[in-house]
Amino acid sequence: MAQTSSLIKTLKKQLKAHGKTYADIALLLELSEASVKRLFAEENFTLHRLEKICHSMGLELSDLMQTMVNTQNSVSQLSWEQEEIIVSDMLLLMITVCITNGYTYNDLFAQYQLDEHACIQKLAILDRLKIIDLLPGNRIKLRVAPDFSWIKKGPIQQFFQSKIEKDFFNSQFDKNNESLVVLNGLLSERGNLEFQKRMRRLAREFSDLCAEDKSLSIDQRHGTTMVVAMRQWQYSLFENYQK
Repeated sequence: MAQTSSLIKTLKKQLKAHGKTYADIALLLELSEASVKRLFAEENFTLHRLEKICHSMGLELSDLMQTMVNTQNSVSQLSWEQEEIIVSDMLLLMITVCITNGYTYNDLFAQYQLDEHACIQKLAILDRLKIIDLLPGNRIKLRVAPDFSWIKKGPIQQFFQSKIEKDFFNSQFDKNNESLVVLNGLLSERGNLEFQKRMRRLAREFSDLCAEDKSLSIDQRHGTTMVVAMRQWQYSLFENYQK
């Protein structure tokens, strides 16, 4: 039963990643939405139905099972202490960011000037932290889950946020590979929450495109950062005019 639960949990994550809803699955299986919700709650799917759902996402049933296995053996988030270890060492932090973005050992040296001994030392630390398995020949097996994330307001997130305003926005955003959109308007709470959902969908699309490009060589891929933010906020210059 534990494996069944893990498989259904993996299925739910895949459906969310592909933008599929219970209503979509109900239409696919020719069932009511209530029946589909019951199937998920009871974790009671036939193989035929599972295959049909997988095919609607362009997956084989074996792909779903492999994803489940990979997820079970992977890390979704580090501890606070582990993040502190990484952020306290700039070289280790750089290598960690590269590796979690899919760099191979050779990619690191193609992109950066590194001391081989120092690099292997840092990779050994990541191996001890269970972020990677460092295999013979310095091959790297990434152990982070597809939904891996840094701790909210944790050491690494705090570090990068402290650098974003100064470094990231130090640009005119006038090149072909740059874009800056600043919007301002009046939104209800409902409208705000709906747009946040669309932002999360956009983030998933960004991740999907990164995954699609993994087959390309490192010289065809470029470090790209997207910042999408939204909050209820007004310029501080206007504060004196507030009632």
